[in-house]
Amino acid sequence: MTDAEDPLFQPLTLGDLELPNRIVMAPLTRARAGQPGDVPTALNAEYYRQRAGAGLIFSEATQVSPQGKGYAFTPGIHSQEQVAGWRQVTDAVHEAGGRIYAQLWHVGRVSRPELQPNGEKPVAPSAIQPETMVFISAESGMVPCQEPRALETEEMADIVAQFRQGAENARAAGFDGVEIHAANGYLLDQFLRTHSNRRSDEYGGSVANRLRLPLEVVDTVVDVWGTERTGIRVSPTGTFNDMHDDDPVATYGALAEELQARGIAFMEVVEDSFQGNEVEGRPEPVIDAIHAGFRRSYMGNGAYTAEEARSRIHDGRCDLASFGRPYIANPDLAERFRRGAPLNEWDEATFYGGDETGYTDYPFMAEANPA
Repeated sequence: MTDAEDPLFQPLTLGDLELPNRIVMAPLTRARAGQPGDVPTALNAEYYRQRAGAGLIFSEATQVSPQGKGYAFTPGIHSQEQVAGWRQVTDAVHEAGGRIYAQLWHVGRVSRPELQPNGEKPVAPSAIQPETMVFISAESGMVPCQEPRALETEEMADIVAQFRQGAENARAAGFDGVEIHAANGYLLDQFLRTHSNRRSDEYGGSVANRLRLPLEVVDTVVDVWGTERTGIRVSPTGTFNDMHDDDPVATYGALAEELQARGIAFMEVVEDSFQGNEVEGRPEPVIDAIHAGFRRSYMGNGAYTAEEARSRIHDGRCDLASFGRPYIANPDLAERFRRGAPLNEWDEATFYGGDETGYTDYPFMAEANPA
């Protein structure tokens, strides 16, 4: 199959950014930020540089504030040292011909006082302890979350300001755009869904109220980046981090319509059972509702094989596809897809934390198959 015939290798204009292919490196927490300060380093720059053949790279989830931190060794974008560290990363990706967006992240209740400023409780829509785990140090391993405190209504403006500062810092760090993290059980997802949002003020209850804070964040980020360089990630039926919604079709259908009205560039939608979605088949009703409401670029994230991604792009079910674990183990994943080459297997033991092992030492095709 030639590039002209291959759906994965059709160029795409995402917002106003030209992508040479439709293979996206998904945001991947790797917990290798430099310490102290959660600062990206030259090792991180090399990791991202190796993967510049993607049509687009998303950074790993990146804390917009000290309050937004939920796991040890994850990077931030709220200090000048972090901005300078990310500039190393974006420069390396650009020099290799790639494009990279920052993913802006606030974990909300998925944290512990040990990771919070002054040992305070993590914040959430409601004071509901999630049945999930975080790691607070290299020695601790995974430990249970504790009960968070509910944000006061007047604190919402500060949450929005944290995302705005993160967006401004991402611009200063040389990113090409930003993705707002509203998936996988973190703060904005917690506001969206009924299981985690039991508020009785204007930020809880009705669908419109539960959408209020995520949309305020979208609006402030758009004010920094414009609609063409702003996207969002959602996981409409995922149960990861103890998440549920009584009516995801209604919730995410309404969200899609609001995002369409704002004109942001894309939605990245986590569809796969890895995040707790339907084990048998795709969660098509909610996906249909998102498609009906949002008619700009739809990015599927569904543990796809190359062939599944080709098929879904061909059938109009997505415009481009993001790949997670395959990109951990295959820095040249796009070229492997182009050639139909075998993939390296990933090593889950080295996903989080550590050094270059399982990070920058996975072989490229030429290294794995020398002439």
